[in-house]
Amino acid sequence: MAVTVTPAAGAATPRRPRPARDRHHRGASRWVVLALVVLGALVMLVPFAFMLLNAFKSPGDYSSGGPLSWPTEFYTKGLRTYWTEVDFPLKLWNSALIAGSVAVLGVLVSLLNAYALGIGRVRGRVWIVGLFLLANMLPQESLIYPLYYVAKEIGLYNTRLSVIIIFTVIQSAFGTYLLASVLGTFPRSLLEAAALDGAGRWTVLWRVVFPNLRPTLAVLLIFFFIWTWNEFLIPLVMLIDNSTQTIPVALASLQGDRLMDAPTTNAGALISLVPAILFFLIFQRTLARGITAGAEK
Repeated sequence: MAVTVTPAAGAATPRRPRPARDRHHRGASRWVVLALVVLGALVMLVPFAFMLLNAFKSPGDYSSGGPLSWPTEFYTKGLRTYWTEVDFPLKLWNSALIAGSVAVLGVLVSLLNAYALGIGRVRGRVWIVGLFLLANMLPQESLIYPLYYVAKEIGLYNTRLSVIIIFTVIQSAFGTYLLASVLGTFPRSLLEAAALDGAGRWTVLWRVVFPNLRPTLAVLLIFFFIWTWNEFLIPLVMLIDNSTQTIPVALASLQGDRLMDAPTTNAGALISLVPAILFFLIFQRTLARGITAGAEK
């Protein structure tokens, strides 16, 4: 005789677990977005493809076929000409020295300023942060004349130190604004616990604040390096000697008023782009971790 068991009144009926949706079957919108991203990436790579194509093209091929033609020979004289005429190793050293120094000093100055504004709670904090934001929005063209005359007066004109000081101040204005906003919401419980343990201000900065801001500081370091590496106007005005010029200035020196060697210019642009790409590839994971850590916080 079969016995039928009925669930008790009020008892919850067990539900079957829903099957996990495969990440490859989430609707057509996912594939549309992916296709648009790939299309945008390909469009962004088109100028680099033209630069690579024309870097190994002879001036005769460029004159006869234009920039879109396929080269008839593998022309490498443009690379050798750019390497020797502009003294590329020296320009590479100048750019790396200036960009690296600005990145480290800019992050350090930004951290100290933001610590005073965000943690120290100085009087007029909002106005000071707004002043840093306003300074960061000023165009470089408005700074050229005062920077030029000040550098002339103090004897720093045509020196790498002048450019390092200028860009350290410019980059730290943005870094101070960003870090001050972050430190304004820093957990007060950590600061109070450190104060109860007898930690001073420097100890709190390097033992409590700095470890928590390390991902953000790494992102700022990478951005400051890349931004300074690509700067052109201020180094063009402040560095007139061939021994102090940077890579962007050296690349611009290949273009004359009435004559431009397009293959050599493309070859120079290709060589100049390689260090920046290598730097990005080396610190790509650091950048991704810093952005992800900032999002999680």
